[in-house]
Amino acid sequence: MKVNSLGLPVKESEILVNQLNVLLSNFQVYYQNLRGLHWNIRGKRFFDLHLKFEELYNDSQLKIDLIAERVLTLGGVPLHTFSDYIENSTLKAGNNISKDTEAIQLILDSIVVLLQLERDILANSGEINDEGTNSMMSDFISEQEKTNWMLRAWLEQEI
Repeated sequence: MKVNSLGLPVKESEILVNQLNVLLSNFQVYYQNLRGLHWNIRGKRFFDLHLKFEELYNDSQLKIDLIAERVLTLGGVPLHTFSDYIENSTLKAGNNISKDTEAIQLILDSIVVLLQLERDILANSGEINDEGTNSMMSDFISEQEKTNWMLRAWLEQEI
């Protein structure tokens, strides 16, 4: 089996790079949705949600950079065009959402998709002992599970 300079199998690392690029694309759509929600939110909860959406998009921006750098670390090239992001994302793009419950539901739906992508990456990186990717995915998952719980509590939804 051929290994790269990290000691990871080349073929499996290429698969992870592809998965990470899909995650990167989804995060870019998620990020842009959060920016749009931040700009367009209306109503009595404006001040709280405007700040929360900013917190979430700043966090997403950090995660986007971490994902792209992991792709590079594994020997790949991170996707970096809007057309690539749209082609490789499965997230719904929010358009002109200004109602609080619609905004929160869009974020929650997006997190569910991101969690599944991250769990798939975690499973594959675990099989080849890629601790760098494992650690990053574990951190993302634990943070987003908590956000999922909080958003569901806000919407008064069960888990």
